[in-house]
Amino acid sequence: MSIQQIQEPTGERDYFWLYVVCVTIALVGIIAMVKLSENDKYDPIRAQLSEEAAKMNIRVLN
Repeated sequence: MSIQQIQEPTGERDYFWLYVVCVTIALVGIIAMVKLSENDKYDPIRAQLSEEAAKMNIRVLN
């Protein structure tokens, strides 16, 4: 094996970091979508809690 054969680039690129970045972006997107959908799920409960707080906010006069 000669020195020229060892030093010649193979022409193939290493896509490892590209794959890592793509997977990371996909996971962040999925987590963000799940968190946003959870907010919609709890909106009726928040409305009920604020309604109950408004009903309990009364003044007692002696």
